[in-house]
Amino acid sequence: MYDNLSVPGRNDICWCGSGKKYKKCHSAIDARLERLWTDGEEVLPRSLIKTADDVVGIKASAEVNVGVLDYVGQKICAGTTTADINAWVEEYLAAHDAVSADLNYEGYPYSVCTSINDVVCHGFPNEDDVLKEGDIINVDMSTIKGGYYSDSSRMYCIGEVSEERRRLVEVCHEAVKAGLAAVKPWGHLGDMSAAVQKVAEDAGYSVVEMFGGHGIGCEFHEEPFVPHVGEEGTGPVLMPGMCFTIEPMINAGGPDVTIDKENGWIVRTKDGSDSAQWEVQIVITDDGYELLSW
Repeated sequence: MYDNLSVPGRNDICWCGSGKKYKKCHSAIDARLERLWTDGEEVLPRSLIKTADDVVGIKASAEVNVGVLDYVGQKICAGTTTADINAWVEEYLAAHDAVSADLNYEGYPYSVCTSINDVVCHGFPNEDDVLKEGDIINVDMSTIKGGYYSDSSRMYCIGEVSEERRRLVEVCHEAVKAGLAAVKPWGHLGDMSAAVQKVAEDAGYSVVEMFGGHGIGCEFHEEPFVPHVGEEGTGPVLMPGMCFTIEPMINAGGPDVTIDKENGWIVRTKDGSDSAQWEVQIVITDDGYELLSW
């Protein structure tokens, strides 16, 4: 096979762990992937395909991840510090037998990312960041439960925000929805990327290219890198069983960003413009996709 992984005999048990014979399970899918690879398509290794048991585990993790963001949404308001949000996250995770995937990941020192206004991503929770009326904030949550990973983020508008900020938040959300609508099994990742880019740029905004989504499920960050700019018909083939995030970072100004030189994490827009991000996690199915975390 194209990925140098083993191929069972037709009457052997399928490699996916379903317990079915290979000929009644992944045989046809594997043959299709081999043909696509032979035709010059970008085909990811089958090791990235999630089994039915994997999906069950990921869903259990995602249920907690969604619950955390719901919990934050019930409590967040003007006067909240981002340190409060970090504490709420840790409280909720502890009560649901889960831990943060962010904490200590490559040295990241907190359990959640809190990114306010011109902070694009990886904002550090702290006592000095007090949310005020008119702020917009992205809370990016990643969870490990039972060895499986989930990841999603939401924007929260604090009180009455300006029309400009509200529009940015709404357009970013619409871009994610457009990306989801473009996801089709056996399509291309670039179909999603192009759809996101079009919505953002048609509204007069720009899309950050340095950061993007990622494969996820059995590890925090898996292949492929998921860009939010691209061309239809390009990129990896969307195989049933692929699990990844869609998480465009859309700027009111230009797409360029800076990374804090002191901590090496906090990313801001280079021109000081506002930024918004929504993130969802999906798995590709035989006839579409399933939304796992949002």
